[in-house]
Amino acid sequence: MSTDVEIRLNGYRALVAALGAVEAERFVALVNRERFDYTEWRKTQWQSETVASLADKARALRAAQDSEQENA
Repeated sequence: MSTDVEIRLNGYRALVAALGAVEAERFVALVNRERFDYTEWRKTQWQSETVASLADKARALRAAQDSEQENA
């Protein structure tokens, strides 16, 4: 299991690798400014969905991805 410091360092490295140093810094600044409550969001994210409806959506997404790969 990684320490908090290792997770933070790996996260920054991943951001820089994906976005470049300047854009990674902008991303961190945006996240720090935003008042986003992840826990509250997760409580309400799938409120109107059932397990069956989510499974149907997952199957449809998988079928679409498989179809795209076949046509590529």
